[in-house]
Amino acid sequence: MCASFASATTGFATTGDPQDSPVTWAVTPADAAGPDGRSWVELELDPGASIDEHLAVRNLSDRDVTFALTAADGYFTPTGRFNMFPADKQSVAAGTWILMDKTVTVAAGGTAVVPFKVTVPDKATPGDHAAGIAASIFSQGGSDGTQLGVESRVGFRVMTRVKGEVKPGLSMKATASYDTSWNPLQPGSADLTVDLENTGNVRLSVDPSAMVNDARWPAAGTDEARSLELLPGDRRTVSIHVPNVWPLGIMTLPLMVSQGVIAPDGSTQPVDPVQESVALWAIPWPQLAILVALLLLFAGLFRGRRRRQKELVRLVEEAREAGRREVERR
Repeated sequence: MCASFASATTGFATTGDPQDSPVTWAVTPADAAGPDGRSWVELELDPGASIDEHLAVRNLSDRDVTFALTAADGYFTPTGRFNMFPADKQSVAAGTWILMDKTVTVAAGGTAVVPFKVTVPDKATPGDHAAGIAASIFSQGGSDGTQLGVESRVGFRVMTRVKGEVKPGLSMKATASYDTSWNPLQPGSADLTVDLENTGNVRLSVDPSAMVNDARWPAAGTDEARSLELLPGDRRTVSIHVPNVWPLGIMTLPLMVSQGVIAPDGSTQPVDPVQESVALWAIPWPQLAILVALLLLFAGLFRGRRRRQKELVRLVEEAREAGRREVERR
């Protein structure tokens, strides 16, 4: 079985019967009256506490559809997209805290509001815990005639912060390599690979960057308006490309990771950045080649001059010897 997940957006799926029209639907957080404008659910609860919430399933199709409702542990993919465990993987954390009906039937063009309850275990550890809720349908059949089960899911994340001591933590390991420009009049570039791990108990917004030549070079896929989000225990590898770096042998590049704790209300509380200097070899091969060529040229000119001097001395000595013999003969 294959599964796909779309977070807080609209889903599209087809069934195995070509006579059936495609199914399109949307799932969002809601209150008892219907969708309430939230993209996902943010909660802050004490251990042992519970809260009642709602979700809305909107059927955009032209026929009635029965959707399966599931909750599961949530995580971020390596590309930074939120996802939840598939149906064949058992949840062990926040996905087990959510209780709701297993199915809902929604009339064509209609919307169904479904209540769900989030209950935090008494012994839950303080910090952030991620889960997801999805409405899904299953389709059968592949284009080549094979019978392939596909679960199409649409849902949103449910973030629960268990009250207690907040302990942000971030570890960083970085390596660097140098890309030489074979034009001796142009600088090369450096590429940094940065491994990040959220070692604390709360979500972090992180923004890795390198400062070179008074310029800031952010990690690929990030900028001032978009940072990386790391759940507790998350690991992410990012790359930073730094152009216009002159090869100066052994070099160090300053690396800084700005970070902030993401609060349940969506705000970010800055904490001290993590800083490190990354060493790399930047050997100036083109410049060294030119230097060697110049040294060989000067050495050749010097040897040629010495040979000419020796030849001149030899000719003078021969002339003197010839003159001496002529004098003796007379």
